[in-house]
Amino acid sequence: MQFHKLFSSVLGIGYIKGGGTIAAAVCCVCWYLAWRGAYPPLLLSILITMVITVAGVWSSSVMERLWGKDPSKVVIDEVAGMCVSLLLLPVNVKYLLAAFILFRFFDIVKPLYIRKTEAFPRGWGIMLDDVLAGIYTNILLQGVLWFKLL
Repeated sequence: MQFHKLFSSVLGIGYIKGGGTIAAAVCCVCWYLAWRGAYPPLLLSILITMVITVAGVWSSSVMERLWGKDPSKVVIDEVAGMCVSLLLLPVNVKYLLAAFILFRFFDIVKPLYIRKTEAFPRGWGIMLDDVLAGIYTNILLQGVLWFKLL
């Protein structure tokens, strides 16, 4: 149980007011420190994102039984969504900041069927809305990259 509390709250960040935003920002900082000035290794970045997402579904399912439906202390979903947002993008401050802002927008406003994914059972409902927000963010930023707008 301790593992799930630590993992799902991203080492306790979920206990802080605004924990989702803080967790997404911490993810950006970690991503930057790991791969600044380059593209992250494709397989490794995809593997990290997948492990965080799958483990997040499992862990948030466990914690939902203890903390209730979609508990605010669970912020691993923001980390997973942020990782999806950053896949296949150059790691520099401009793209990280753009990804952070777009991801938080999609995560908070929940347009384009994002809100509907919250209806999925247990950890899937917790995680999928953020993953979809990350996908939308990444698609927009791939367009920005393709057209060299940033």
